[in-house]
Amino acid sequence: MTEALQVASRLHAFNRYELKYLVPVDQAAAIRDELGQRMDQDPHSPVGGYGVWSLYYDTPQLRFYWEKIDGLKFRRKLRIRHYGDLAGVTDETPVCVEIKQRVNRVTQKRRITLPYATARRLCDERELIDHSAKEKAFVQEVIELVVRLNLQPTAITGYQREALVGRAEDTGLRVTFDRRIRGRDRDFHFGTQDVENRFTIPPHMAVMEIKVNERAPYWITDLTARRNLNLVRVSKYVQSIEAFGLAPRSVFHVREEDLPPAPAGGLPAQRTTPVPTSPTAPRATEALQP
Repeated sequence: MTEALQVASRLHAFNRYELKYLVPVDQAAAIRDELGQRMDQDPHSPVGGYGVWSLYYDTPQLRFYWEKIDGLKFRRKLRIRHYGDLAGVTDETPVCVEIKQRVNRVTQKRRITLPYATARRLCDERELIDHSAKEKAFVQEVIELVVRLNLQPTAITGYQREALVGRAEDTGLRVTFDRRIRGRDRDFHFGTQDVENRFTIPPHMAVMEIKVNERAPYWITDLTARRNLNLVRVSKYVQSIEAFGLAPRSVFHVREEDLPPAPAGGLPAQRTTPVPTSPTAPRATEALQP
């Protein structure tokens, strides 16, 4: 196996703090539009957002799930993530193999972009794939995790995401709105046709995440206070595990009976007017992949 390819590194890593809120979709639309007065639409986020699909790996005993529930100060998750529509996914489709870990309050992500077939060879077949010198430590860490912990595909989550990015004075700020959050506990190949996904969070609710390198700017904390938004402990992976009965409900579970009812007239129409985008908007750290 070649250990040093003469190619640019496909590895990407970043640290940040994440603040999560659970808001009705109609309120999320108003918040998004207010944020648009001080932020720009992610240039990689089309009008209406883009799909995000993640295949999570865990042990047969759900070690990563229980580490989240127990609130360990250091914990990790392994996933394969695809940005965009699942229709037309092939072996050559670019995906991200990602290790997401939590160190105290800081979320750290390290990932490598690979063709889908290569990602499956690494995570499913536990094969040491070709990699550059800069990618060696990450690839070996993935291999070590899947082999030592006997990781296996456990759950898929999917949702539609819209993203805003901070302007020059708020570099590093990113706000995302995730809606239609759903998942499944089988049929783990992204290209599988006619699969059944189930909403794991009621479709009239959205998850809003504020992501910052250090601290949130005063004006955005003022916005959350003014709109009476409360921080929530919500994990899409945990929600999927519990929604499919793979583990008992925990304090992280979003209980439908605790949520505001869906609007009588149904969900609001999808936005068709984009948020104004500055020509100098910084590139997002979690962009839509090509």
